[in-house]
Amino acid sequence: MSTLRFKALETLPFKDFRKDNNVEIPAKLSELFCQNVFSEETMREYLTKEAFQSIMDAVKKGTKIQRHIADQVAVAMKDWAMSKGVTHYTHWFQPLTGTTAEKHDSFFTPIEGGRAIERFSGNLLIQQEPDASSFPNGGIRNTFEARGYTAWDPTSPAFIMGTTLCIPSIFISYTGETLDYKAPLLRALNAVDEAATNVMQYFDKNVTKVTPTLGWEQEYFLVDSALYQSRPDLVLTGKTLLGHSPAKGQQLDDHYFGSIPTRVMNFMKELEIECMKLGIPATTRHNEVAPNQFELAPMFEEVNVAVDHNSLLMDIMARVAHKHHFHILFHEKPFAGVNGSGKHNNWSLATDTGENLLSPGKNPKKNLQFLTFFVNTIKAVHEYADLLRASIASASNDHRLGANEAPPAIISVFIGSQLFSVLEELEKVTNGKLSPEEKTELKLNVVGKIPEILLDNTDRNRTSPFAFTGNKFEIRAVGSSANCAESMTVMNTIAAKQLNDFKKEVDALIETGLKKDEAIFNVLREYIKQCKNIMFEGDGYSDDWAKEAEKRGLNNLKTTPEALKQEMDKKFLDLYEEMGIFNHREVEARNEIKLEKYSTVIDIEARVLSDIARNHIIPSALNYQNRLIENVKGLKEIFGDKEFKSLAKEQMSLITSISENVSIIKLGVEELLKAREAAKSITDSQKQAEAYCNKVKPLFDGIRDASDNLEMMVDDELWPMTKYREMLFTK
Repeated sequence: MSTLRFKALETLPFKDFRKDNNVEIPAKLSELFCQNVFSEETMREYLTKEAFQSIMDAVKKGTKIQRHIADQVAVAMKDWAMSKGVTHYTHWFQPLTGTTAEKHDSFFTPIEGGRAIERFSGNLLIQQEPDASSFPNGGIRNTFEARGYTAWDPTSPAFIMGTTLCIPSIFISYTGETLDYKAPLLRALNAVDEAATNVMQYFDKNVTKVTPTLGWEQEYFLVDSALYQSRPDLVLTGKTLLGHSPAKGQQLDDHYFGSIPTRVMNFMKELEIECMKLGIPATTRHNEVAPNQFELAPMFEEVNVAVDHNSLLMDIMARVAHKHHFHILFHEKPFAGVNGSGKHNNWSLATDTGENLLSPGKNPKKNLQFLTFFVNTIKAVHEYADLLRASIASASNDHRLGANEAPPAIISVFIGSQLFSVLEELEKVTNGKLSPEEKTELKLNVVGKIPEILLDNTDRNRTSPFAFTGNKFEIRAVGSSANCAESMTVMNTIAAKQLNDFKKEVDALIETGLKKDEAIFNVLREYIKQCKNIMFEGDGYSDDWAKEAEKRGLNNLKTTPEALKQEMDKKFLDLYEEMGIFNHREVEARNEIKLEKYSTVIDIEARVLSDIARNHIIPSALNYQNRLIENVKGLKEIFGDKEFKSLAKEQMSLITSISENVSIIKLGVEELLKAREAAKSITDSQKQAEAYCNKVKPLFDGIRDASDNLEMMVDDELWPMTKYREMLFTK
């Protein structure tokens, strides 16, 4: 391992660094947009009118595609793809590994007479059969029960990667349970569409469809590939397990929004070209706070397509980074002492008439519509905060939450002081019928002034995990390595449930004789009263907030095992079943998968830390100690017993310190391995994850501290990793 690492470093010319890999981009990126996508425009060209309309109905109305239409679509897809040099096709899906998956099959088909043709049918388009037992399944499938199916999702367009036609698909087991992120997301999107459309009938009967939208912001680190290969902890865990912080990190705030380094800019240019070709509307790029940290953000899209694009983007980023001799890090906290990386999910609802339901209008009626969806969203988060917290839980995100501009684990909602005052006014609404004066006051002086308020809607709160930012809610707690689908499934499910409940309550009041607006105001008033404890405008990092949150009854689920334990609450199990998202067995399986992944990640980190400590740190420290001992012996020979003691005082102190820290590391590793074995032997997934969290992880600190102490004493030439820790943060 050591030889390989030093060989990797030999490829890196430290003096003049890598040569720039110049990238030329066309004058108009728009000319590349959707070049490799079976887009609506391409479908118009290649499909019959009947087939095109069938696809559009499936996308907009959720209607099924008939088998003969699927055959037409398959032939058109093949012809288009082959015109671009494609030879294979795959069902591209998102299993519960957290990455994407694909099995490539050729269009090539032998026929009689020793001849062959390219063939692709509707049956092949609609369904493929990967191995369901080899992907995470939480016990739903046994090893000998291997059959699973991928099924085409026509609502997300097919695209070309290299010489392969990729068909976005869902993944289910032979028995019908979902084994991916996409299938439950599609169910949640259908649920919120139906619920929001029903509520919109109070305001605009022309609305027949409501589409959730998502704009994600992807943060990431770039590290030179040779430097990356020099760090076994980075290679095996995605983060540095050892090494003290460099003298200069992010203290000067000079990296944030700074001039983008040329080499990184070339990476970004090529990345944007690939994004355009694949229909990913990337528009924003900039330096982030930490050295070598950057961000990319696209325009808002329909949630399902946005989720697919983010998963696809992460794959493209890794490929393009490799071409520029970078390695990309999506780990939420790859380096201690500097900002981690998130993936902020900006969520809203849009109608088929072109309205954003979380954007106020120019009159009281439109603002009442805005308040309805605004308050219901807050109520949904209030009722299901712990479920939302569980959706962003992971071993890597635990390191990020609660520090360096990442939100805390306590789920709260930030709306700004001015909107908060509007809700306080609504809270005063009279129970039952409103007097003419109250109606005038509400419509003109409270609801009617919302557009003015939102022109300058107070400052943003970086410490809020769920913040209203003008015309959308931003879920800031999502981790950079996460699949957006998980938090989006929860967000749309709880929004759908809440809007259903709201409509029932409003309809019930209307039946008692209240007018529609009065009924809406009355229900919103009660929701505001019930939700005030989750609304918080202050510093989410403060100890005072943690104490205040506890008084308000808000959970502070700091670790993944704590968060995932809440996921199995009967309230949440029943919610999923009621909304048709998961049955109880599917939720239990997914919970099991997440707990197992958490334990596995900590187990790998423990093994890597132990190996590095024993095989690299201790030998290097002892080598340096031996050199010091030889130095002391030499001083004694030259100066005699009296003088050498004062002259060798510092060396003697170093020798003692090295021995002490080596002993701490040795004992720490032994204790860590015992704790790891004990945790590994636990069969209950929840208890095992808790053991890794509470018994294994805390032992990392002693080994790290002793290693850092040695790092500051040991000579660089004998230390196999230390100096490269600081060089990771170079331009």
